[in-house]
Amino acid sequence: MNRPLRILFTASEAVPFAKTGGLADVAGALPKALAKLGHEVIVVMPRYYAIDKGKLDHLPGPLGVPMGPMGELWAGVYESTLPGSDVKVYFIDYEAFFGRSGLYADEHGFSYQDNGERFVFLSKAAFSLCYRLDFTPDIIHAHDWHTAAQPTLLKSRYAFDARFQKAVSVLTIHNLQHQGHFFKGLVDVMEVGWERFNPYELESMDGVNLLKGGIAAADAVTTVSRTYAHEIRTPAFGFGLENHIQAHAHKLFGILNGVDYDEWSPANDPLIPANYDIGEMAGKAACKAALQRRFGLPEEPDTPLVGFVGRFAEQKGIGLISAAMEGLMHLGAQFVVLGTGEKWAEGFFSDVARRYPDRFACHVGYSNELAHLIEAGSDLFLMPSLFEPCGLNQIYSLRYGTLPIVRATGGLEDTIANFDPATKEGNGFKFRDATAEALYHTVKWAVDTYRYDRDAYASMQKRAMEARFDWERSAKGYEAVYYHALFSKAVEAYR
Repeated sequence: MNRPLRILFTASEAVPFAKTGGLADVAGALPKALAKLGHEVIVVMPRYYAIDKGKLDHLPGPLGVPMGPMGELWAGVYESTLPGSDVKVYFIDYEAFFGRSGLYADEHGFSYQDNGERFVFLSKAAFSLCYRLDFTPDIIHAHDWHTAAQPTLLKSRYAFDARFQKAVSVLTIHNLQHQGHFFKGLVDVMEVGWERFNPYELESMDGVNLLKGGIAAADAVTTVSRTYAHEIRTPAFGFGLENHIQAHAHKLFGILNGVDYDEWSPANDPLIPANYDIGEMAGKAACKAALQRRFGLPEEPDTPLVGFVGRFAEQKGIGLISAAMEGLMHLGAQFVVLGTGEKWAEGFFSDVARRYPDRFACHVGYSNELAHLIEAGSDLFLMPSLFEPCGLNQIYSLRYGTLPIVRATGGLEDTIANFDPATKEGNGFKFRDATAEALYHTVKWAVDTYRYDRDAYASMQKRAMEARFDWERSAKGYEAVYYHALFSKAVEAYR
């Protein structure tokens, strides 16, 4: 039997403390699932300005973090737990780096110029904290570019440190588009040796690429879906690292994210006006009526209602939606859009809502309550991403009986089974070409199925609601990767 593991889990964000994307959901849920499997997990993240330290416990004494030519910097450490668990979360408190209005950028969207130093500091602080806590990890699990320095640090600066000599590193790529490009002087701050500054490790365009270096140094690399693990080896999705990733494909694994069904289930969701579940679907009709009222749309129970919740970013397919908009407005369906992001998109969708008040409604901003209501009250959910490493909304939609309309990429490909009109199988609708035409015709197909083949729609809806993508399944996938990495290191040492 495999022994329980001690896991150091370092991330730049984690729910419910700080969130900009799916990374936070993983960092807030996966450690709890791993703990339920019997492992000891600690989470390390920054204490951002927005995180109220008055609600945290303070660890006495400063934490020294070596930063090369910057000297040794001294931070405070605060402590809490992930809600609903005993998993400890440690917050690195260094006002000069983390006492700012945003996590990675200012209120105008400009990235902080010292992001390289900020997150190398976080990565090193996690190592220093292990001494402070007398914690000897078996696994050092880093996430995205923000903590991708850790595998490189483990293989260099801490390679002969007794506390970390037996540890292995796992790097999870949540979104390859963001890689952490910085000036080459960051090598000195990392203290990993200039021999690491080469085209096979850290060097990229005469600068440091933290994610590239992490991929090279990690004992295992994971992505958040099987399809995305294949896609990032291609020029279309590799963002310039496809050949580098292909060279390390022997240690690459795709593990689909899970979702928290305690929060996302229509059977017990406190944020929707009526609960429902398989065999008790009356509440979904009540949610649809409430959604239509909330957004000022005509209360038409038989009119198909299509929802969208997401960032107004090109990655999410907003360009495809806008290009297909005039055609979509003549399908006889209603659309509800919730999101914020690129200013042209905020203006565009707001203008469509003014021109088609009985067919299109838009809320610029984010509201968790509205997100739940849209999932529960919509008949169909639109998610036409250009790329989607995993995606969570399509999984939420399945549980709420809101059939997804998705582009077949990444986790969308892995979680949605396309409707087959011949066999009536499937749990959603997929298209492959990233074109407005493909999106329009797939939405029309879904709308027509809802309108003219309600038996097929109802059977798909039941299959969708029965599907489960829980964190226990994901945690077992990571657990297998951890043991594989430890075994591979032991074999290598024996040789």
